[in-house]
Amino acid sequence: MKSELRDDVVVVGGGVIGLTTAVVLAERGRRVRVLTRDPVERTTSAVAGALWWPYAIEPVASARRWALRSLDVYEELADSPEVTGVRMVEGVLGEADLDGARAWVGDRVPGLRAATVEEYAGQGVWARLPLIDMSTHLPWLRRRFLAAGGVIETRSVSALAEVDAPVVVNCTGLGARDLVPDATVRPVRGQLVVVENPGVNTWLVSTDAAGEMAYFFPQPGRLVLGGTADEDAWSPAPDPAVAEAIVARCAALRPEIAGARVLGHLVGLRPARDAVRLEREPLPGGRVSVHNYGHGGAGVTVAWGCAEEAARLVHGAASS
Repeated sequence: MKSELRDDVVVVGGGVIGLTTAVVLAERGRRVRVLTRDPVERTTSAVAGALWWPYAIEPVASARRWALRSLDVYEELADSPEVTGVRMVEGVLGEADLDGARAWVGDRVPGLRAATVEEYAGQGVWARLPLIDMSTHLPWLRRRFLAAGGVIETRSVSALAEVDAPVVVNCTGLGARDLVPDATVRPVRGQLVVVENPGVNTWLVSTDAAGEMAYFFPQPGRLVLGGTADEDAWSPAPDPAVAEAIVARCAALRPEIAGARVLGHLVGLRPARDAVRLEREPLPGGRVSVHNYGHGGAGVTVAWGCAEEAARLVHGAASS
């Protein structure tokens, strides 16, 4: 691509981080092109269970700021759930305490309270949070970006230096391991089972004494069951034994899940890093890269806050 304007921006990566960043930039008047190896429906983001809540993300202070800004946006988007895929849904954060939850969200989540024993057999927090249906949300982000004048090109990028634009925004997730290269980015494999919903209308996230996770998220027309968090595991293939164990753990929490018909299996590789990389870096020839990757399993949770911070870095790079 040959840049024609000083404020041309290319965003590399078409998952939720890349598309959200591209939307913010395009709606602020930038001329933006997204380069993505895969269509949005085949990105890691498409596999996300997508409950808004900070999950295994650093640095904590920045993540809290990004998450709360994203919460503002999701609450607005929840006014049109059929269009945006965002709904406000009640559920229980198992093994969470009220003080710890409030340390994250303050008074931004009204109705936050300790779960009753009828709601959860253990310590937990009841909350009403955004739950995002990624099969609707990602195509909606794509349409919003295109409506703002953006362009999407499906192709691989082997090096940031090959992208011909004054500013390149790196939202490649796990791909940053080779593209930057950044060996500190590593996969955390998550496996999900999608079943017919037997009548579950609240979500639940739980961790047992052995550290095994169980969670279920009611999405339109289905119930998403999880899950796993296997560090440095690269296999994209569902493991039948793992799937069986996921269903069993979820059924132990809601017995009606045991007989639900399985609709499909999903695997996603979360792009984990010790801390999110959100910063500006010079490229050869006076060009600039803005990095926005390493969000692990919290990409949806912080997407809008990170996108707006990345846009500020782009503005500084383009005006310098």
